[in-house]
Amino acid sequence: MLRALKNLFRQEKPRTRKTAVVSGTVEFLETSRFITLLIFVATTAAIVLISFVGVSTVNLPVLTNQLASVRITASAPFSYESREKTRTAIEQMRDRVPPVYRLDFDSLQQFDTHLHALLADLTEFERTHPVDSAFTGRRTADFAALVDAFNAKGPYHVSIDDVTALLNSGTPDVRAAWVDTGLRILREIYTQGVHDDRAFGSASDPGRVTIFQVTRSDGSVVQQSSEAIEQAFSYLRVNIAAETGNRALSGPLFRIFRNGVTPNLIYDRDATLRLQDEALRQLKPVVVSVERGQTIIEPGTRVTAEQYEMLSAQREFLLASGDSALDDGLQLFGRVLLVLAMVMASLFYIRLEDRETLDSNGRLGLLALVVIINLALVRATYAFSSLPFFVYHSQDASILPYLAPTAIAPLVVAILIDAGSAIFMALFISIFTSVIYGNRLDLLVLTFLASVVAIFCSRHTRKRGNVVRASAYAGLTVAVFALLVGVVDRLEFLTIFKHMGAGLLTGLLTGVVVVGLLPVLEGLFKRTTDITLLELTDYNHPLLRLMQMEAPGTYHHSLVVAQLAENAASAIGANPLLARVCALFHDIGKTAKPEYFTENQHDGINPHDDNNPSLSALIIKSHVKDGVDLALNHKLPRSVLDVIQQHHGTSLIRYFYHRAVSGTRPPLPIAGAPASHNPFAPGLEPAPVSETTYRYDGPKPQFKESAIIHLADAVEAASRSVRKITPQHLGEIIDQIFHHRMDDGQLDEAPLTFEELSKIKTSFTFTLLNMLHGRVAYPPADSEKNTPA
Repeated sequence: MLRALKNLFRQEKPRTRKTAVVSGTVEFLETSRFITLLIFVATTAAIVLISFVGVSTVNLPVLTNQLASVRITASAPFSYESREKTRTAIEQMRDRVPPVYRLDFDSLQQFDTHLHALLADLTEFERTHPVDSAFTGRRTADFAALVDAFNAKGPYHVSIDDVTALLNSGTPDVRAAWVDTGLRILREIYTQGVHDDRAFGSASDPGRVTIFQVTRSDGSVVQQSSEAIEQAFSYLRVNIAAETGNRALSGPLFRIFRNGVTPNLIYDRDATLRLQDEALRQLKPVVVSVERGQTIIEPGTRVTAEQYEMLSAQREFLLASGDSALDDGLQLFGRVLLVLAMVMASLFYIRLEDRETLDSNGRLGLLALVVIINLALVRATYAFSSLPFFVYHSQDASILPYLAPTAIAPLVVAILIDAGSAIFMALFISIFTSVIYGNRLDLLVLTFLASVVAIFCSRHTRKRGNVVRASAYAGLTVAVFALLVGVVDRLEFLTIFKHMGAGLLTGLLTGVVVVGLLPVLEGLFKRTTDITLLELTDYNHPLLRLMQMEAPGTYHHSLVVAQLAENAASAIGANPLLARVCALFHDIGKTAKPEYFTENQHDGINPHDDNNPSLSALIIKSHVKDGVDLALNHKLPRSVLDVIQQHHGTSLIRYFYHRAVSGTRPPLPIAGAPASHNPFAPGLEPAPVSETTYRYDGPKPQFKESAIIHLADAVEAASRSVRKITPQHLGEIIDQIFHHRMDDGQLDEAPLTFEELSKIKTSFTFTLLNMLHGRVAYPPADSEKNTPA
């Protein structure tokens, strides 16, 4: 009575029920081959436009020591001051300026001092040891000590015989005159300069006179000839012999004075630098003229510093002049052929591995859109190389390939479609990225490897944070690969560090971008990810909360069906999360009239008792349309809408159909209506019953998860009528339901095999036996007190 009064006073505003019927325009866009052709042509044109038009080898980020992948030629004549060639000319000029030496007289001054001391010692020795006295052992020892003392004062090797000859040459004044003559000759030799042949590389030609630049006392630098030490000895011998005229005396004197001949040319670094600076001030910067078409960098060779400088000069010239340089290496026809070949290869791959995508223009549009967006972002990073900052800072421009977000499309496809298509998409993006950056093979391998890592790490992603983590692993892969490539190319450590940082940053940003794109692409292309499905399992969802409050019996029924469907989907390799979510929402339409469904009737009142069978069947069938209406209002995914429509298929509402056929429990006659309007009036035969009136509108289940929920819904309802649960009895009921649904043709459009149906039966039996098991009856508390221990 209370429920009747509630229904009586419930005043709802009439509203138009939403339906999930696809319009003709949408169906045309989804299935038309003309639209497929337009997608193909638009994709090809977009890739050609993005990958080739306006792309120039001039702006390719190239570094010294890197292996060139393409030939770069001058697109216009230009001239520039070459710092590299000027630096080479400076080094050559420094090598051509001879070194400057200064004359060192310190060793001559020491020899002079030591020789005069020897003369004084000889005079003293002569006084203490007269000449006419006999050479006793003591006199000989003293004389030898005198000679040793002289030799100890420097690198001298004077013999006793030579000093004896000097002693016997005459009086002290005569001896002093011979010494002065010898020192004068030494001064002449020192003034001319003495050098060591071995030190100056002229040992093979002892007679050669070497010209040196010598610093004078006033600081001026002059060139003069210098003698090798052997030449100085010859000069000393000749001049002493000429001065003495006594062959017996000239020999000992020569052997004494040769100890004073040492190389006296000392390298004057300051004077040499001053002379080099004077020569460099006269050197002008080297200007290089480049003709149009001249090769700047050859493919397959390491980029030298001069080539790198010439390429940078061309970039600066083009930037200053406002000209653009297009790469003429590939003609437009060849470029179109390349893109056509890659797009055709993609279509063949989809035809072989994912026919469903080829039959859906929505999926093809999704693939085309993410490819175009991804390549456009790669092209945008390449376009940065033409900015003035990167033109004048080529080292910084080398990070641009590592900033290219090549993993966006593969990640999106892996999450929205499947991993196989994503891997092919990764190869597709990597090929055109390498083409944009000058056919770099290392970049192709790097980007493809990073994308595959991201795809592998994003499998079965159910949280948005996992997407960022997968892209971060891709960025880490780029960083490691950049380190290895940088070491091989002998790049500077700072440059390698920049490349690694760019790779890591791009990986993180890629994950953020993909997380932001997924909801947009899901809504635009009617795709549903596991992330969205997992969010829908929240029991605080408005529709689930509505079911808990308005139809608790239906809510419990949905929970059981969800568990059955999830386990069965796992058993046959379907999507268990999709099966669970769709099962939770499959009966939300019952919240509109919950009292008309048995699981929500708890007070013994059945509204169907007062209705005729056709009206009851209409009310029962309406929960499908009401469910679709609620699902559309709450923007549930398309797969959930499909299950709501398909979970009963076109099955027969058997209870009310049998009531109509048998004529039992006829409805009350309508007040005031003539007897002819009452089909069960006495004397009239009942009208034939149309089975169509008592069948759901369908469609039949179209995919595995929908078919599983269709079967689980029936099995769960039948299991409630079983009084005693045994494996045999439960198995018989499940077999009966399966055979009946197959005989009725409800599974004709579902892609299920007999083997999968057998696995679904086994899963249902196992799940229900564990859910409906009995428990041991515990005795009352009072009986426990009276029971003896």
